[in-house]
Amino acid sequence: MNLSNLLTLSRVPMMFVIAGLMYAEWAGAATLAFWLFIGAAISDWLDGYLARKLKIISTFGKLMDALADKIMVLGIMVAFVDLQIVPVIWVLLTMCREFLVSGMRMVAAAKGVVVAADRSGKTKTLTQLIAIGFLLAVPMFDRDIALWTGWHLAWFSEWVAKIGLVLFIVGTALAVSSGAAYIWRYKATVFQEGEL
Repeated sequence: MNLSNLLTLSRVPMMFVIAGLMYAEWAGAATLAFWLFIGAAISDWLDGYLARKLKIISTFGKLMDALADKIMVLGIMVAFVDLQIVPVIWVLLTMCREFLVSGMRMVAAAKGVVVAADRSGKTKTLTQLIAIGFLLAVPMFDRDIALWTGWHLAWFSEWVAKIGLVLFIVGTALAVSSGAAYIWRYKATVFQEGEL
């Protein structure tokens, strides 16, 4: 287990911490959730950078990087639905895409083909990460920064929320379109008959 893979796997427990903080009402919880998410998002870039720099790229790393991203993003999205921040249909579309692509990856892997993340998948993930960052920033401005500074930031956090929701919609659209592109690109590998 190398440093790159440890960074990748750290996003799984981090998702639970962030989601838990989203429900906490004590001062600073929203700010901590936001900054822990930023750290987790940076680790998504850093693990790939380290793997390339140290020449420790592995099949495990490629597959787990994509899986850890999905777990973190979907876990936080589920919390958004429960907190009534985003509609459930947006998250269901993303979940369907992720399960379909993950299933396709497993079938391809059983046939000796590694389906790594491509540009469209990475763009989707980046858009979703930015959207989540904006939405996590809203309670930070509303509760923590307003409490600590005395500033009334309702107008500002309202705009942050709107930007986050627009980006969330874009991320959902990218999830559906990139998922369709994955399936189309690897349909011969995944759907061809024959023994594995």
